[in-house]
Amino acid sequence: MALYLKILLRCNRSIAVIRIFLLSLCCSSVQAIDLGSEPISPIQPNLGLDQAKVSLGRDLFHDPRLSSDNSISCASCHDLNTGGADKGAVSFGVNNAAGSANTPTVYNSSLNFVQFWNGRAQNLNEQVNGPVHNPVEMNSSWPEIIDRLSQDKQLQAEFTTTYSDGISIENIQDAIIQFEHSLNTHNSPFDRWLTGDSTALSDDQVQGYRLFKSYGCISCHQGKNVGGNMYAYFGAVKDISAYFHDRGTPLSNTDYGRYTDTNNPVDRYLFKVPSLRLASLTAPYFHDGSIAELADAIKIMGRFQLGREIPDEHVSAIKAFIVSLAGEHPELAK
Repeated sequence: MALYLKILLRCNRSIAVIRIFLLSLCCSSVQAIDLGSEPISPIQPNLGLDQAKVSLGRDLFHDPRLSSDNSISCASCHDLNTGGADKGAVSFGVNNAAGSANTPTVYNSSLNFVQFWNGRAQNLNEQVNGPVHNPVEMNSSWPEIIDRLSQDKQLQAEFTTTYSDGISIENIQDAIIQFEHSLNTHNSPFDRWLTGDSTALSDDQVQGYRLFKSYGCISCHQGKNVGGNMYAYFGAVKDISAYFHDRGTPLSNTDYGRYTDTNNPVDRYLFKVPSLRLASLTAPYFHDGSIAELADAIKIMGRFQLGREIPDEHVSAIKAFIVSLAGEHPELAK
């Protein structure tokens, strides 16, 4: 153990990396499941939302007039039917411009402690501005959007009914954010199991959860969102240059993670840990969208984050557990 700690410290990694190592040790002898002290907790319904604002926000989320050429909406890159993301390595914006990072799911995004892979938005209020102004996404501005939406008399009436001051930047943002807050998924097989339904998971899924903890995956993927609540280095215990070499494409700005927002060298390759709640539905994987299969993503995480080569039978069980994390939502097709 002392040798591994020395290696971690020599690599100038943060305390979060040491936490990964220590928690994996603590979980290495897990045999039984104590439901009362599990590191993952069920997602509860987001009560108290103003349903009129949610409905208006849903309309805006699907409205291509938020883009400069009326060609794409939020839903273009966040397909709610298929997991809240899209199926490409990156998404494409106006004029078919390619984005720079893999699109994360919008489901359960309100549970993330920051937004975007590099954490450049502290919350959904900040995040909603990003795609609107990004030249390779919507390439627009709020004044332009207000001008276009104000020409729609029916939409004007809906805004006036919902907000006393009608269409404004703040009200457009708020409606979209309210809708995003409504996108929490509930009643997953794993959550039902956590709350006492012993039949909700298969034996393979229960074993996958045990392995998920014993390998140390749980040290970064826990809480309600099974991730999304901390940063971690990509390449915590193994030089990440090997991953980029195997990928076969040159490093891009996005590959440097949080460094692109802070310009602090210690933040190179530091990323917001993604949620695994809908990971079974949102291939391809990682910030670059370079991994097509969940099983391969699990193996890579074992190698670069935990220093372990995970055998195929364990990968299969862990994958079965991840499948059990996907909950339900009226917008999500089954």
